[in-house]
Amino acid sequence: MLTRRLAGPMFAVALIAAMPLPAAAQSELYAKAKSEGSVTLYVGGPTAPWEAMAKKFEQRYPGITFSISGDFSNVLDKKIDAQIAAGKLEVDTAILQTIPDFVRWKAEGQLLNFKPPGFAEIDDSFKDADGAYWATMVNAVPYMYNTEKVAAADLPNSALDFLKPQFHGKVVTPYPADDDVTMWVFFHIVQKHGWDWMDKFMATKPNFIQGHLGQQRSIGTGQNLVTFDSIYNITTLLKKQKMPVESHFAEQDATPIWPLTGAIFKNAPHPTAAKLFLSWLLEPEQQIATETWSGRRDVPPPDGYKPILSYEVANDYKAFMTNDAQIAELRKRFETYTGPVVNAGGVR
Repeated sequence: MLTRRLAGPMFAVALIAAMPLPAAAQSELYAKAKSEGSVTLYVGGPTAPWEAMAKKFEQRYPGITFSISGDFSNVLDKKIDAQIAAGKLEVDTAILQTIPDFVRWKAEGQLLNFKPPGFAEIDDSFKDADGAYWATMVNAVPYMYNTEKVAAADLPNSALDFLKPQFHGKVVTPYPADDDVTMWVFFHIVQKHGWDWMDKFMATKPNFIQGHLGQQRSIGTGQNLVTFDSIYNITTLLKKQKMPVESHFAEQDATPIWPLTGAIFKNAPHPTAAKLFLSWLLEPEQQIATETWSGRRDVPPPDGYKPILSYEVANDYKAFMTNDAQIAELRKRFETYTGPVVNAGGVR
C-alpha cells in the first residue's frame, strides 16, 4: 500500500504505474524463481534495512530463501571480481555504491539486461538504457547535525560554515580517499571554494572514520556535531533509534545525489529469483519503504520533501566516478591531507 500522500491526477497516474507484473507473467516468474529456491544479494552499506526487506520478500514469495552479504562496496566488488575470474559466481544480484563497477561489468558482458515493471519511470540519469543496471534508490547527501547541540541559528548553509570556530574538532566525514561518495562530495566543495578551503578545513581538526554509518552514529552520540556528508536514509534510521539527529539541505551549495545501483549477473546461479527480487524492489510500496527518494518519477518523495530533482543538486556521480585518471589523482591528493585509514568503521 502507498503510504505517502498523493493528490488529484497524480494519484491516479501513480496507481496505474504502481501496478506490478501482470498476474500470468508474475505467476510464471515466481514459479521459475521458486524452482531455483534462493537468491543471493551483495549489498554495500548497513545491512539491517535489507534484512528487514528480505523477510518481507520471503513472506510474499514463500519457497525462496534470501541470503545477504553486506560490506563496504569497494570490498564486495573485489569479491565479485574474484568469483567471476574463477568462473564460480555465488552472487546473483549486487546493490552497490561503486557505479564504475557496473559500467565495467556491462562492458565485459557480465550483466544481464533486464527491465522490470516501472523501469520506464526511472529518470534517465539513474539507469542504463539497456537495463544492465539502474537505481534501486536515490541517496541524497545533505548536511546532518545533532539537534541537542547545534542551534537552528548556527546551522551551516555552505561548506564555508564548517570552518567556523564552534565546529572546530566536531566535524566528521569518512576518509575521502577511501569512500567514493565522500571523495565526490569533497571534490565539489574544492571545485567551488578552492583547494585553500581544504587547507582551512584541516586546520579545524576534523575527524575521519571509515564508512557513513559510524560517522553518522558519532553525531547521534554527540561525539561530533555536524557533517556535510551524510546519507539521508541513515539519518532516518538513527532518528528511529531516538538519536537527536536531523538532515539539512544547504541553501548556498548544491546537494549531491547518487543512485544506489543494482544489477543481475549474467552467469548468476539464480537469475530468475534475482529478477523477481529486483522487480519486487522497484514496486512503489518497496521504494517508499527504503525511506529515501526513488529513481522512479511516479513515486512520491519522503514526507515533507520535494521531488529530488526539484532541489539544486549535483547529479554527476557516474561521470565523476568513471574518470579514472582524475580519481587516481584525487585519491592521492586527499590522502596527503588525511593519511591512510586508521579509524575503521563498519556497515552494521
